Formats: sequence, structure tokens, C-alpha cells
Amino acid sequence: MPDLHLRIERDEDDAKAAPAPLLSEEESLELMERAAITDAKLIPWGSNYTFAVALDDEEHGDRLAIYKPRRGESPLWDFASGTLYRREHAAYRVNRRLGWSLVPPTIVRDGPHGIGSLQLYVEPKEPDEESGDDVLGFWSAQRIEIERMVLFDHITNNADRKLSHCLRGVDDQVWGIDHGLTFNVEPKLRTVLWQYVDQPISAELLMDLGVMMQAEVEFRQELAADLQTDEVEETVRRVSRLLSSGRYPRLDPRSNVPYGWW
Repeated sequence: MPDLHLRIERDEDDAKAAPAPLLSEEESLELMERAAITDAKLIPWGSNYTFAVALDDEEHGDRLAIYKPRRGESPLWDFASGTLYRREHAAYRVNRRLGWSLVPPTIVRDGPHGIGSLQLYVEPKEPDEESGDDVLGFWSAQRIEIERMVLFDHITNNADRKLSHCLRGVDDQVWGIDHGLTFNVEPKLRTVLWQYVDQPISAELLMDLGVMMQAEVEFRQELAADLQTDEVEETVRRVSRLLSSGRYPRLDPRSNVPYGWW
């Protein structure tokens, strides 16, 4: 899957204007809820229909987002039909509950092709080969922001953590995208991030898990808006096991590597 670099085309006068200011998380969510979707272009790869859309908002100007309509989801034998967009939203809910800025702001709303997930577009950083920017080296390192993604994938039972689903923004922040294949009740973890296998979970991340589970009732209620009851229950059990063991599980190279892992 090629790197995705998007921009809104402007005329010459508009191109000289200052770039739109960065938004807070709450501002981003409000914008996506109210902004008009003025254009949609199909992203021509992937097994499901995905669109880059332009959002027009009087207060915050033009923005880009990624729109995944329910009707564009390909049938899968191991995930209920028409549920992937909800899983994208549930993943964002977990991210917020943990207090992590790992998943870009995501909502569920109606779009040009019906109901679907809408996620704020994150502009990826261009690798600088002259400065020795080592993409594989970065993602195979042990850094707390990458460990968050590893732990997040264990919590959500992510079946599709490819390298192309790991982003560094232009501000060097680490982001994870494409969370449609998550929250299955069966063990489905598939990942390229193996550097923490069978290692202790960092104390600060265990603390984040503990804080999230202190509000377990509210956590369950939020997930229940997007997931089935058994999927919610299994998510809570996964978090409990991680808190109890304090370690990352061992993985099997024959079953825990995603298809097309690059």
C-alpha cells in the first residue's frame, strides 16, 4: 500500500494564504460533525471502499478526512457484515478512554455513500533519506509512543497492524490508523510490531489501563454503542488479563503476522 499524501487544491491566491491552524481534539470532533462534505475521491487501493473527503467549515476552513462507508465494506467470514466502520469508531473510543492521542479523531456520520466512519486526515511525515531517516529502524525501536500502539493492539485485538498503518505525522507524533479489523471475540492479533513480545508492560501504561478500568461501567457503555455484547465482554477480559499479568503475551510467527505486512 503506497503512502497516502493528500492535499486540497487551491487557486493561486488561496495557495498564498496561511495554513489552517491546528485544532484541538474537541474542535476536530465538532468540525467533523457539522462540516459540509464538499468533495469525495476514491482512494484506489485496499479491500474496502475508502474515500478522501473535503470538509468545509466556516470557522475552521477546509480540512481533509478519511471516509469509510458501511456499504463499501467487503464481506468477511470472521467479522459481521457492515460492522467495520463501527469498529473504527470503537477503537477511537478506547484511545480516548486511555487518554492517548494515538487514533485520529473519528466519528460516525452520514456521508455521500451513506453511514460510515469519518476520521480526520493526518498528514504523514516525508522520510528524509539524506538525514538517514530509517523507517524500519524507527518502528522496530523500543519507544513509549510505539509501546502504546503495541498495547492498544492487544486491547483491541487488532488483526491488521501493518507497517502502512503506522504513521508519523509532520509534527513527529505517532498515529495508528485502519482499525476496522478489531474487537473480534476470537484471538486475531496480527502485527509487525514484535519488539515487546513477552516483556513487562511499562508502569505508566499499566497505570493508564488501571485508570480506564476504574470507570468500567462507563467504558462498557461506550463500547456497547458500537460493538456486540460478547465483543465488549471479551475486550474487558483482555484488559483484565493484561493488568493481571503485567506482560505482553508471546506471539506465534505462523499466526500473528498480518497478510501483506509491509
